[in-house]
Amino acid sequence: MSQIVQTALIQFRPDKGNYAGNLARLKQSFDLLATVTPRPNVATLPEAALTGYFIEGGVRELARTATAFANDLNEAYRASAAGATGESLDVVAGFYELHENTFYNSAMYVTLGSAPEIRHVHRKVFLPTYGVFDEARFVEHGLDVRAFDTPWGRAAILVCEDAWHAVTAMAAALDGAQVIFIPSASPARGVWPQRDEPVTAPASLHRWERLARDRSEEHGVWVVVTQLLGDEGGKAFAGGSIVAAPNGDLCARAPLWEEAILPVTLDLDDITRARADAPLLADLHALLPHMLRALGRSTGSADDTGDPGPTS
Repeated sequence: MSQIVQTALIQFRPDKGNYAGNLARLKQSFDLLATVTPRPNVATLPEAALTGYFIEGGVRELARTATAFANDLNEAYRASAAGATGESLDVVAGFYELHENTFYNSAMYVTLGSAPEIRHVHRKVFLPTYGVFDEARFVEHGLDVRAFDTPWGRAAILVCEDAWHAVTAMAAALDGAQVIFIPSASPARGVWPQRDEPVTAPASLHRWERLARDRSEEHGVWVVVTQLLGDEGGKAFAGGSIVAAPNGDLCARAPLWEEAILPVTLDLDDITRARADAPLLADLHALLPHMLRALGRSTGSADDTGDPGPTS
């Protein structure tokens, strides 16, 4: 029997800095989930979903502990039409986190229901400090990427630029991730013609499409990218959330410039088929000790005293 995960990507437009108001509007999104058939197992939200992304020094006032954020999500869910059914819902959501007296750009996987159960918190590792970005001034780097268990299987979370570095998806896949969730807040940059639409879309979304397909195909995993929507200080977030299948095909795309809920069915058996057709992850497992030695040389931490073997 197929292992099916029903997901719903919630493309959300927050009112910048209005955490309480955005939480109330999220309840409306949870209401709409009650109308989605089949019912989602997992709902995903963007990076900085309830605050907006470019809040800079506002992180100090708007950051929440993981426990407080989970409780707020759970309260909104239980007050919604979806929560009124008594069924639980897993949620992936980005937020600014206060953890051990330090601020992070984080994302949480939490099961909502009678009481929230936090499954994992990922703290963004790669903080962009170029162009319009200056994250490292306001939050600290996370230092870990790992997979974690969920009610349906094994997942990992990367936040936005984390996914632009191949090593993060590699670490997640090697740790057993079947689905990599990527909450993102990617400002629109450049234009390009959509292949299947008579409109133009930001070139940055074309890059996200290539990235998601590459990460999924290389490791035989599902990749779910949920994009922020809205305008913040002259910078626009276009939406265009996407899902890439384990064979590298793009199988779903949310609309541009508007809020939406995008239901997508993930068949975990597709992972088995993709990895049998292209056993790249198995090759990586087999050759990982050698690759780690090579990486060690690049950082000066390897004890490379053995025979390197042929050079050609």
